[in-house]
Amino acid sequence: MLRLASIVLAVVFLVLPAASPSAAAEVDVTATVPFQKVYTPLFGFDNILRSSDDRTVSLLLDRSTGSGFISSSMYHHGFFSASIKLPSDYTAGVVVAFYTSNGDVFQKTHDELDFEFLGNIRGKPWRIQTNVYGNGSVSRGREERYVLPFDPTTEFHRYSILWTRDAVAFYVDDIPIRHVSRSRAGGDFPSKPMSIYGTVWDGSNWATSGGRYRVNYQHGPFVASFTDLALAGCPVDQMLPARGCAEAVAASDPAVMTLAKLQAMRRFRERNMVYSYCYDKRRYPVPFAECDIVESESKRFKDSGHLRLALRRRRTGRRPGRAGGAKADM
Repeated sequence: MLRLASIVLAVVFLVLPAASPSAAAEVDVTATVPFQKVYTPLFGFDNILRSSDDRTVSLLLDRSTGSGFISSSMYHHGFFSASIKLPSDYTAGVVVAFYTSNGDVFQKTHDELDFEFLGNIRGKPWRIQTNVYGNGSVSRGREERYVLPFDPTTEFHRYSILWTRDAVAFYVDDIPIRHVSRSRAGGDFPSKPMSIYGTVWDGSNWATSGGRYRVNYQHGPFVASFTDLALAGCPVDQMLPARGCAEAVAASDPAVMTLAKLQAMRRFRERNMVYSYCYDKRRYPVPFAECDIVESESKRFKDSGHLRLALRRRRTGRRPGRAGGAKADM
């Protein structure tokens, strides 16, 4: 079990001002504020542990309940980031999530951007899933799954969601792993203000091997630790975004997809992606417009969208760090 006293959380909050786009090039993610100034408990109140200075938060899942928090404001575009350390040992059925959503406001036409960390059997690698839902397009899921190239239970690694008017990108440490363009996603692109969430809950029915392995509470409680949680976004007042903020987010460094970033993203996907909706011919006989079907790559996937052969993990003598470890393994 993790030693809760050693868990350190730095909650980072930044609201980009109504300024010119160039002002967003310098995004400060060092300033911290008390947890209650930015977030509020969502559920499982007794399973949310906060330090005396209100800067440390741990989410627990036990037999009674999971737990979660939600941002105090809604945002219309932004860069949302968290360094997370996942529960260790046997965690089948346990789901840790870091995501944006407005499902409580737009129940039938909600938008959502997800990092979902799907529990594992002891000795097996954790898998993560990213989802992109726009305007209630849950039936057109756009899910992708990846095997992490490091052990996410021993150290914190950074997971980030970028949402601009024109694109969505997911980052692991400093590496983009997925990019979705609004022009190609069409009406399924997220378009309405969303809140930011962190949760841990029981996903026994589906999370690990399609529900074959369920949560075993003898290995609990399961603790998810968050640090460097950043909100560099555009808060809304009565559903109206701050003027000039969207342009600033679009001009920020995470939003600029350089050639080096695109190459790093391709390497990550080639080495770590184990499922893609773009290759799932059973669910989607006609690929979505944003899918770049690479014929040589498509041969690696079954008609179900799953990888034909298990990924061969490269061994390295170096201990993976946060950003550096992820880059070395990719």
